[in-house]
Amino acid sequence: MADHTVKAFDNEIAQLRGLIAEMGGLAEIAIRDAIEALVRHDEELAQKVIAADRRLDALEADVDRLAVRIIALRAPMANDLRDVIAALKISGVVERIGDYAKNIAKRVGRIERLAKFEPLTLIPAMASIAESMVHDVLNAYGARDATLAVEVIKRDEKVDNFYDSIFRNLLSHMIENPATISSAAQLLFVVRNIERIGDHATNVAEMVYFAATGNYLIDREESQSENEGSIDEAE
Repeated sequence: MADHTVKAFDNEIAQLRGLIAEMGGLAEIAIRDAIEALVRHDEELAQKVIAADRRLDALEADVDRLAVRIIALRAPMANDLRDVIAALKISGVVERIGDYAKNIAKRVGRIERLAKFEPLTLIPAMASIAESMVHDVLNAYGARDATLAVEVIKRDEKVDNFYDSIFRNLLSHMIENPATISSAAQLLFVVRNIERIGDHATNVAEMVYFAATGNYLIDREESQSENEGSIDEAE
C-alpha cells in the first residue's frame, strides 16, 4: 500500500486492517475451542466460547465506526476505497463466523456422550479445513493476495464433501439407533454450521480478490469460460 500525503490516513487504514486481523484471530479460536468442547463434552469451555463472542461484536462495531470516519473525512478513491469497503463487508462476515462457532458451543450441552460415534470423529477434520480457510483468507486480506484468496475458494469443496458424508452418516445412524436421534440431530446442526463457516470464508475470499484486483471473481470465471468454452459445453 502506497503512503499517503496525510499520514493519519495511513494510520487509519493500518488500524482498520489490525481490527480485521484481531477479529479473524478470535474467530479462529472460537471455531477451535467450540469443536474441542464438542469432542470433549466440555460445557465450561463451550460457555467461554459463547461469552467471548461479545468481543467479536464489539470489534465489528469498531470497524464500522472507523470505516465511516475514513470515508467521511478522507474521501478515499480507487484502491483505498475498495480497501475500506472490503473491511466493512469482511468484518460483518467474520462476526457471522463467530456466531456459527457460538452456535456450535451452545449445542455441546444438548449432545450426549457418544462412544465410538463415527460422525463425531469426522467433524474435527471438517472443522480443521474450515478453520484453515478462515486463517488463510484473513492472511490473504492482510497481504492483498488474490492468488491465496482463489486457493481458499477451491478448498471449500472439501468442506462440502465432508458435509455430505457426515450428513448421510448421521441419517443412517439415526435410523439404526433411534435412541440417539436427539444427539444426532444436534450434530446435524453442528456440521451445517461448519459448512456455513466454509461458505463465509469463501465470501471473504471473493471480497479480498476484488479489493486486490479491482475485478470480481465472476469476471475471472467468465473470462476463463470464454477461453475454455468448447470444453465446458462438452462437459
